[in-house]
Amino acid sequence: MRFRFAAAAGALMLAAALALPAAPAYADGIRNDQWHLKSLDVAKAQAISNGSGVTVAVLDTGVYPHPDLQRNLLAGVDLQPGGKGDGRVDSVGHGTNVAALIAAHGKSGGNGVLGLAPAAKILPVKVTDKISDVSLDGAVKGVGWAEAHGAKVINFSAVTGPSGDLIDAVDTAIDNGVVVVAAVGNTSEDAIIGYPAAIDGVLAVGAVDENGKHSSGSVVDKKVDICAPGVDITTAEPKNRYAEADGTSLSTAIVSGAVALVRAKFPDLSGPEIVHRLEATADDIGPPGRDDECGYGKLNVVKALTADVAPVGSGAASAAPTGSVTGSGNEGYIDPAATTVAAPEVGDAKPASSSTPLILGALAGLVVAGAAVAFLVVRRRRNF
Repeated sequence: MRFRFAAAAGALMLAAALALPAAPAYADGIRNDQWHLKSLDVAKAQAISNGSGVTVAVLDTGVYPHPDLQRNLLAGVDLQPGGKGDGRVDSVGHGTNVAALIAAHGKSGGNGVLGLAPAAKILPVKVTDKISDVSLDGAVKGVGWAEAHGAKVINFSAVTGPSGDLIDAVDTAIDNGVVVVAAVGNTSEDAIIGYPAAIDGVLAVGAVDENGKHSSGSVVDKKVDICAPGVDITTAEPKNRYAEADGTSLSTAIVSGAVALVRAKFPDLSGPEIVHRLEATADDIGPPGRDDECGYGKLNVVKALTADVAPVGSGAASAAPTGSVTGSGNEGYIDPAATTVAAPEVGDAKPASSSTPLILGALAGLVVAGAAVAFLVVRRRRNF
């Protein structure tokens, strides 16, 4: 996964008693970098549902209480050998990256990172400190713990090996109404689809790029169900920073957010019916019909929330939208401004232009009244 970090440089407090007007407030520019919000028409989707009442378990490296996410972060568990915490720590960053794409609420004024389901809750289940080496024991315990503690969606943005115990744990969760969403894997590390994505009934997710094309980094397999944006994805990072990353980990989190929206809008649907709804409303972007790159196609979250979909096993689903775009799933959302999606399209990420005047002004010795926050952008690459 490739990362870009934007860290708050701190407040610039200048004690000059000059009669100058207050400095204008600057947006942090992060929301503009989240191209997938516009691509998926998330503003329209969140006018229908925002995930209220749905708990999503993130089986990962823990989740840091980032300001853009902390209101939606529950106390979880650390299931590593000797683990004693509640899952709200993350020395790696991967779990925080994932959780923010699912349920970040952002900051007031449309700043910060926004998740697909900004009223859903995140249940952090820490199963590893090394995302490339998730133990089977940790995965099995994590699935069972999440299901037992009220998660209705389990996000597994990692890959582990086959195991009868893991299959049993996943089957039990699915039988109890949990939707399990898992990454198919990245070709840089995985030759074939990993587990639990390969388990029947799991929603196996691959990645597409900003042009809606299958990402060359996403594993190809007949078990792939659906694809979502997974290239140049901007998200939250410990501590109070932001990252740009690639990989099916990110596309999986985006799909988990979509599942939370659908689950909140249609609370009476079973887990398999929710999976079916997402598959039936996906945009076919490859050869006609299901294929090994993106399964049923690219996620279309608005269609998933509005289409008349025939039940599982009854044939092709209708893509005709229903008459209403309102419904359950909107209760309790406390930050409506955060649902605003910025219009500019963003290519390869660069330092946010809104921060540049602050940085240049500070270097030039500009005197301002009050405080301003600057963002410094650094790039580096690493693989999970």
